[in-house]
Amino acid sequence: MSNLRTLLDRLWTDYAELNPQAGQIHRLLGQAGETVVNDHIALRTFDDPRVSLDVLARAFTDGGYQPRNEYHFPEKHLFARHFEHPSAEFPKVFISELKLGQFPADIARRITALLDQMDPSIPARWDFPVVGRPWRVSYADYEALRAQSEYAAWVAAWGFRANHFTVLVNELRTFRTLQELNGFLTRSGFELNVAGGEIKGTPADGLEQSSTLANHASVNFIEGPRVIPGCYYEFARRHPMPDGRLYGGFVARSADKIFESTNRR
Repeated sequence: MSNLRTLLDRLWTDYAELNPQAGQIHRLLGQAGETVVNDHIALRTFDDPRVSLDVLARAFTDGGYQPRNEYHFPEKHLFARHFEHPSAEFPKVFISELKLGQFPADIARRITALLDQMDPSIPARWDFPVVGRPWRVSYADYEALRAQSEYAAWVAAWGFRANHFTVLVNELRTFRTLQELNGFLTRSGFELNVAGGEIKGTPADGLEQSSTLANHASVNFIEGPRVIPGCYYEFARRHPMPDGRLYGGFVARSADKIFESTNRR
């Protein structure tokens, strides 16, 4: 359990350093008298057996997390699963993987070449989800991947780390709805992802979501540093199901658009 808490703390520290929006939003919400509760953390990977979803999830399942629902994103060639811990003190974890076999052979070749550089002991580490990028990558490869999949390019550039954290809007007192929170964020100067609408999902779906657009950050490529989209912050409001319990899963058509928060713009 100590490893799990340390892992979650490191995921947040790494994410917050890469995405200053998170700290800024925390401060603004704190000034409004709010305490932020995290709904879920999201991570990305490839379906290569060395780094697949199941391999990335091991650091969490070893700490007591259990697999829940599965999700399919045919247009983006993604598969995902979310995990929950028996203790409510731990956030949900949403892990997705890119299905390499559904891309042209050149894409799989480029990604395999990156993975071949990785120390084979890394995926067995308890902190694998936050090791960052364990390979060198060229900006030319990044651009070639991005032409086929923004998701593939993101993982190639940033490696293994939290893609986003998520504010659980239900725990906020000042903002009763996601619309109110979004308005506050917009007035505070944050740009939101409007792909598929500013708010993805409805109360009938059990989940409403919105997110900032990813901040831009510098990353080192073989050719030198470049500024590209990094991480974003998400906001989720969960609604009660007929039995009165809050909906605990995710909505694939909404998540499909949330993924686009890291697209180049």
